[in-house]
Amino acid sequence: MLNHPVMVFFPFSLIVMWLAARIGLYFRGLRPLNEEEREEFGFVQAATLTLLGLIIGFTFSMSIGRYDQRKNYEEEEANAIGTEYLRVGLLPSAEAAKEQALLKKYLDLRISFYSAGYGSELRKIDADTAKLQAELWLPVQAAAASQPTPLMAVVVSGMNDVLNSQGYAQAAWWNRIPISAWCLMIIIAILCNGLIGYGGRHANTKGKVIFILPLFVAIAFLLIADIDSPRGGLIRVGPQNLLSLSQSLR
Repeated sequence: MLNHPVMVFFPFSLIVMWLAARIGLYFRGLRPLNEEEREEFGFVQAATLTLLGLIIGFTFSMSIGRYDQRKNYEEEEANAIGTEYLRVGLLPSAEAAKEQALLKKYLDLRISFYSAGYGSELRKIDADTAKLQAELWLPVQAAAASQPTPLMAVVVSGMNDVLNSQGYAQAAWWNRIPISAWCLMIIIAILCNGLIGYGGRHANTKGKVIFILPLFVAIAFLLIADIDSPRGGLIRVGPQNLLSLSQSLR
């Protein structure tokens, strides 16, 4: 559900929160609060809603941090590939031309990684990336072994940065808000909506009023899940720096 926040997670969370509020409304009809109980209930309700707001705020901050991390690693990856494209020019001309051609192909794969969806397409891109990384590394390794000079060390270091930057970017895309954190937040939100339904003052409270908090909570969950979902959301990290590099190389 979290991989498709707009089409799946938002309707699910909205329905669950609304049902929780309706259940609270049902129990209020069975056992309404008297005035003495209502004052204490108000403190509990306010404290619970404050807790929910803080948890949503912290979780939103977590999703923003992960989004910024993915952006930063995309920029670092473009810088690493662009720098190594220049450094491989230190190799013999035939090997330099071959490495530069492979780097262009590798750059296209990295751009495809950022725009791919879930499924077989992504698995194919990952497999092709791993294969191409091996093809990029072998000539550099052979050149460094035959000519262990400071210039070759620079080329090897640059290729190492290219490979590492891909690993860091991949790790950032895997770094999502834990499912356990989502479960706890949803449970607290369900209880809060139930308290809202149970704590109404009038027995004839309409469903439109009960619908307000579930809607706002579902929208907050949608925003968090959308930012946290690197491929299924509307807010995504685009390969802007990689595309700019690709245009400059051509």
